Amino acid sequence: MRSLEERIITAWVKLTGVLKNTRITQDMIYNEAIVMNIVYNRYLEDGEGLVSFKEIVKSTQMLKSLVNRTIDSLVKQDYLEKIDGADKRTTFVRAKNLDGYMREHEKTLALVRGIIETIGEEDAEAFIRIADKIADADPLKNNED
Repeated sequence: MRSLEERIITAWVKLTGVLKNTRITQDMIYNEAIVMNIVYNRYLEDGEGLVSFKEIVKSTQMLKSLVNRTIDSLVKQDYLEKIDGADKRTTFVRAKNLDGYMREHEKTLALVRGIIETIGEEDAEAFIRIADKIADADPLKNNED
């Protein structure tokens, strides 16, 4: 029998393949959808949705240059607006066109509803718990040697 480690790698590869092939986002580039999701979640929390570049870099673990390109693209498409902070070294973004994002987000929610129908609510809750545990532990930080 294959080791637990090998079985986890195989499951991970299969899952990422399924998610990649179903195109979680259809009319947005993946990184744009990720950044918009961060802004949208902040908007749900505080009604404003103001997020710093630094927060986006930290939560996505994307390179600063990629975050900048992604945000510039979203600004150009009128999804976001940039806002200078009190300190000129800090820049924030805020949703400018949540309706446009929500049309795309609804497609993603439909995909997720299909996943929940397939695995059931109990396994969906377990998936969230396990995914959060992995993300919070950041298992890759020990492999950076």
